[in-house]
Amino acid sequence: MSDPIVIIGSGFAAYQLVKAIRRQDSDANLCVITADDGHDYNKPDLSHVFSKAQNKNDLILATGGEFAQQHQFKLLSRTKVDSIDAQSHSVIANGERIHYTKLVLATGASAFIPPIEGSGVERVRTLNSLEEFAQHHDALNDAQQVMVLGGGLIGVEIALDLANAGKSVVLVEPASTLMANQLPDVIGLKLQQHLRDQGIDIQTGTTAEQANLFGNKHHVSLSHGQTLKVDEVVACAGLRANTALAHSAGVLVNKGIVVDQTLQTSLTDIYALGDCAELEGEVRSYLQPILLSANALAKTLLGAPTQVVLPTMMVKVKTPSYPIQLAGVTSGQAVERWQIESQAQGMVAKAYNSANRQVGFVATDQMASQAFALLRELTTQH
Repeated sequence: MSDPIVIIGSGFAAYQLVKAIRRQDSDANLCVITADDGHDYNKPDLSHVFSKAQNKNDLILATGGEFAQQHQFKLLSRTKVDSIDAQSHSVIANGERIHYTKLVLATGASAFIPPIEGSGVERVRTLNSLEEFAQHHDALNDAQQVMVLGGGLIGVEIALDLANAGKSVVLVEPASTLMANQLPDVIGLKLQQHLRDQGIDIQTGTTAEQANLFGNKHHVSLSHGQTLKVDEVVACAGLRANTALAHSAGVLVNKGIVVDQTLQTSLTDIYALGDCAELEGEVRSYLQPILLSANALAKTLLGAPTQVVLPTMMVKVKTPSYPIQLAGVTSGQAVERWQIESQAQGMVAKAYNSANRQVGFVATDQMASQAFALLRELTTQH
């Protein structure tokens, strides 16, 4: 038998690739190497585990062994890849050399913990994986007061989930409004007011500078001078692509592992997919682009080189009591102006570039039901 297609990682991207390959070829030799158990689960479910009173086992769709048997591949779980030898088409994992025909880096991303000083830094929690959730579940479940660092999409979702679970929550965000990288200020402020109505203490325009433990309490000093006492601190301040393994192998790395339109890296027969991959200067961490990328990469790996084509896609924020849907470009220098329609039922904000061409939109509350019509309108202009 020929050497396998080796996939490093067992997250959403890796397992979508396995499924896509199996839809096209039931016999391709596949090997998945992962540092964890390789369980199949939906990572977005981590945003509402506490309000649903779920534990690790509730989230597992299939154990690693079950998923490997179902899709007929060799799973090397609890196995760390130490190095890649591109010249010999092999990786060294737990001291063993494993040869590959093609190698896929689906190494994901790690939660970024802002630079904080103090004795409590080591106890800052992150919830970026099933393993992290299992590790921190009991502490966060028992906590009464929780501080969430980061008011982006994930931070907002986690803060709302913890509040819905009956906890006292403070949300700390350096920008002046919530989800500043996705929403115009007027909608960010509206979201902020909604979260305050849910009992969440919103602290914008400030950062956590020190977190010191006194007994079991964090005493967190904020840059604007206030010190707050909480049981636990959760970092939701963004992700950083896991690129160390690729970099050590000589693969070109920027914000993520740089890939071309077929998801091949700078080295032949080595590809990257998911939260670790940088395509056209962007790391796209949302599920739909990863799904489309996995489908294209499966064809490429099976001998039919296929470029990834990503249409304008929609993002749904999991804030059920204040729905938000957005698509296209909604932040940065590409947005010259906003056209905003505000009604009692919600808002629709359309983003325009310097050429007066619509490049994105945000719809909120009851007007979020217009999102698909707005998406069609947006895509017909491109």
